[in-house]
Amino acid sequence: MASDLLPTSLLLNGREFTYAAIREYPAQLNVPVNGYEAKVLDFVRQWLNGTQEFVLHTSGSTGTPSAITLRRRQLEASARRTADFFDLGPGDRALVCLNCEYIGGMMMLVRGLERNLHLTIVEPHADPFAYVAAAAEFDFSAFVPLQLKAVLAAGHAPRLDKMKAFLVGGAPADAALQQEVQSVKAAVWLTYGMTETCSHVALRRLNGPHAATSFRVLTGIAAGQDERSCLTLRGDVTDDQLIITNDVVQLLDAHTFEWLGRADFVINSGGVKVPAEKVELVLDVALAEIGAARRCFVAGQPDERLGQTVTAFIEGPALTPAQETRLKVLLAARLGRYEQPRQFTYVPEFLLTATGKLNRAATLRTL
Repeated sequence: MASDLLPTSLLLNGREFTYAAIREYPAQLNVPVNGYEAKVLDFVRQWLNGTQEFVLHTSGSTGTPSAITLRRRQLEASARRTADFFDLGPGDRALVCLNCEYIGGMMMLVRGLERNLHLTIVEPHADPFAYVAAAAEFDFSAFVPLQLKAVLAAGHAPRLDKMKAFLVGGAPADAALQQEVQSVKAAVWLTYGMTETCSHVALRRLNGPHAATSFRVLTGIAAGQDERSCLTLRGDVTDDQLIITNDVVQLLDAHTFEWLGRADFVINSGGVKVPAEKVELVLDVALAEIGAARRCFVAGQPDERLGQTVTAFIEGPALTPAQETRLKVLLAARLGRYEQPRQFTYVPEFLLTATGKLNRAATLRTL
């Protein structure tokens, strides 16, 4: 059970640091720390001492990384909304295993500091449970899909089951992962958000009787669409500024939307606009069905006649001729003529961003 005592310290890579000492960091710190630990401690110091503005960098998964200044009141509003939604309060235990240099990990710290959670922080690893005490239990956490897959593969599902809930985000959850989490007892929530919105502003339940295919915008966030059918957002987390995204959505009502893909991932093939992420979803499921589940993405490649052709990039060794033939049959049955990949390119290993997201642009440059 969660302790009723308010925490006076945090655990960072297995070592305890008191908040009193962190307030004076680095003057009161008498132990050596590595670069990541120093950055975490410096952020916590700034937060405890009332710093009002923080500069973050976007992950760069969909473009060039850029610097964004967020105000303390925005981060506080985001933390309050999430903590209220998940009923997080003093004494609850949070595992922080996302990169705290980016918004997902930073907001885990802010939630803990604002709601007096017991924080256990580990540097980002594929399986963060391998770096915490075997007896440690947690009420809340957040993972990228790569981590969640590793956690489940390592047999840590019983530790997840003891949580109130946990988040998965930062990258799409593929069909195989969504199927895996159906056996998890704790509530699993897929997030939608970005640095500009102080992490997630919408959630989608992935498992249990309330699993959904659409995202629900959190209370107090106004959602809309621009002329491209791209999602727009405004609220206290955006400092009441209108954020225009590049995410094409279908608004089901004022609070619910289905994510269809990014506007800048549209391929123009022979004058037909093909949403790359729609094709990726079908490709991901088809690969699993032929027993060759792996990461994949779709992009347009230059073509003299069509302008661009739909090309599938598949991680790992080439499929056998029989597998590729079966894959093409499945895709032909589920995609339109111009949506079907005309070429399959096999890549030994995809490149990722610092936050574990697929870096399409960098991977394509290597080819």
